[in-house]
Amino acid sequence: MATDINRTVKKKQNTVELANQISQILQEIRFGSIEIIVHENKVVQIERKEKIRFDVR
Repeated sequence: MATDINRTVKKKQNTVELANQISQILQEIRFGSIEIIVHENKVVQIERKEKIRFDVR
């Protein structure tokens, strides 16, 4: 029973950490995309692609 509770708490902590990382990326990126890679129900990678645009007139 205690191990089930520990597992649940750890999953919630991991979810909060992932949400914080994604939120941080969203606040920093101006143009681009974020891709979240999932393998066997787990986030294994977050890819950030950023564009730099120049205003040439």
